[in-house]
Amino acid sequence: MAAPALRSAAARARAAALSRGRWLGTSSAAKRERERERGRGRDKEEEEERTGWELSAAREYYDYRKSIYGDVTHRALLVDAVGTLVVPAQPTAQVYKSIGEKYGVKYSEDEILMRYRRAYEQPWGGSRLRYVDDGRPFWQHIVTSSTGCSDAQYFEELYQYFMTEKAWKLCDPDAENVFKALRRAGVKTAVVSNFDTRLRPLLQTLKCDHWFDAVAVSAEVAAEKPNPTIFLKACELLGVKPEEAVHVGDDRRNDIWGARDAGCDAWLWGSDVHSFKEVAERIGVEVTDK
Repeated sequence: MAAPALRSAAARARAAALSRGRWLGTSSAAKRERERERGRGRDKEEEEERTGWELSAAREYYDYRKSIYGDVTHRALLVDAVGTLVVPAQPTAQVYKSIGEKYGVKYSEDEILMRYRRAYEQPWGGSRLRYVDDGRPFWQHIVTSSTGCSDAQYFEELYQYFMTEKAWKLCDPDAENVFKALRRAGVKTAVVSNFDTRLRPLLQTLKCDHWFDAVAVSAEVAAEKPNPTIFLKACELLGVKPEEAVHVGDDRRNDIWGARDAGCDAWLWGSDVHSFKEVAERIGVEVTDK
């Protein structure tokens, strides 16, 4: 009887110890969770404070512009093309692969994308500009580097595809209504883009060329964003001073820094503004529904 009693006592002791351990563990976990909650609360408060400060600064700045220019704070709107006005209808790597399969392209979409980015980010040795005239030498380099295929017919099929309506779509489906409202309000508009000479016919194909009073394309201006020259050229074409224009684009370096270096105001697409209606309203132009 002594042995069972001892075993029973030991079992009770182990159970009690295990219970204490579970309780202590739960307490420690709960404490950590409370600390995390407090941390999240502090982060939220800091984010709200930062957002409030930014909104306050923005309101103060636009009150200042209104005091100078009136209710419509900018005389001109400059717009980036790819990534702001339009985007590829399908991922570029997917197009390269689907068209390239019949030409022997074996890389996966992920591999093509990785190689594309690497090639695009490297300095272009053929010229100080990537896009000269129709941009064919540059794009041949990109396609070959991305896919490992140098077949001339493959390149030509890709090149022609990206001139078609099916290759692109508007970032904002309501853009046309907004640009009409801007023009009615007397705000001049221009596209400012690092692109080759296909841009003008592409805008015509997409039926949005008539939205704009001017087009400043790097292949024609011989200057690529963030070089201020291309923004200054757009302002010259519109007949406005740089400080009277605001540029909207999706690239902080090329669009925001470049435009500000030229003396223009600048808003980052997808961060400062998310639609062209929002752009118009920030300028001071009311956009009515269709």
